[in-house]
Amino acid sequence: MRLLLAPMEGLLDHSLRDVLTRVGGVDLAVSEFIRVTDQLLPNRVFTRIVPELLNGGRTAAGTPVRAQLLGSDPACLADNAARLAELGPAGVDLNFGCPAPVVNRHRGGAVLLDEPELVHAIVAAVRRAVPAPMPVSAKMRIGNGDESRMLDNARAIEAAGASELVVHARTKAHGYRPPAYWDRIAHIRASVRLPLVANGEVWTVADAQRCLAESHCDALMLGRGIVADPGLALAIRGEAVPGWAALRPLLGHFWQRTALHVAPRHRAGRLKQWLNLLRRRFPEAQVLYDTVRPFNDAQVVQALLAEAAADQPAVRGAICEGS
Repeated sequence: MRLLLAPMEGLLDHSLRDVLTRVGGVDLAVSEFIRVTDQLLPNRVFTRIVPELLNGGRTAAGTPVRAQLLGSDPACLADNAARLAELGPAGVDLNFGCPAPVVNRHRGGAVLLDEPELVHAIVAAVRRAVPAPMPVSAKMRIGNGDESRMLDNARAIEAAGASELVVHARTKAHGYRPPAYWDRIAHIRASVRLPLVANGEVWTVADAQRCLAESHCDALMLGRGIVADPGLALAIRGEAVPGWAALRPLLGHFWQRTALHVAPRHRAGRLKQWLNLLRRRFPEAQVLYDTVRPFNDAQVVQALLAEAAADQPAVRGAICEGS
């Protein structure tokens, strides 16, 4: 079984990738998207969004990171993919799944699923532009407004030479509302031969087992589920899962990393965003969330984090080596 860490714009950035891959169980991470419009991007844009490119294309824990591109111009995407490939990612991924209105209005993400011919042209152009040994993968939803072109898109991606396809088992119209329609992925599995990865609404080990059974896949991509429960990948593998005492110091590590690239006025929001998901799984996260929720001043929140850590001397200073 392969377990991948999802790209999640506005949530799962390189700071959180660093933390979650330190916990373990993840085979590959995919970055949040790099938007390509009508120009060749400078290297600093790629390395800002995917700083793992400065570390051999891997997180500090050694997990390979595939960099994701989003756009609709095959030639421009190909040029940028070629430049990106020179920086040594673990592969290039193409976004055909983003449901954000601002992205869709500019002809990016899930709206491209209404144009399988364009999807094929994009994948084929990028495949030609990067070295043959480098994986070129794609992530799609089962449709834009409906599922009518689901198989057309999957076949287009396969015919264009993609090495792997991740399928989020909802349409753009479904957004992120439960349920995810894992059985639809089985229809794709019966129609294409390239490796498939199932994605969508996997929060627990039981969800993972049902998703694998219904999708007929042997690989999963984890998103909000692993953000809410960082030990989820280990649990799916049947390995020992860290409790709150082991995870709590990683909040401090996340805060330190966030401070390196997020303006002070936004740092508290990033921490609360993660705690808001963690409290689904950990009562202790609810307590900490309630403590920091009223405050937005970065210095105040940092002091509250330090105070919370001081209340747990057994785990004080237990942040993973290399932080």
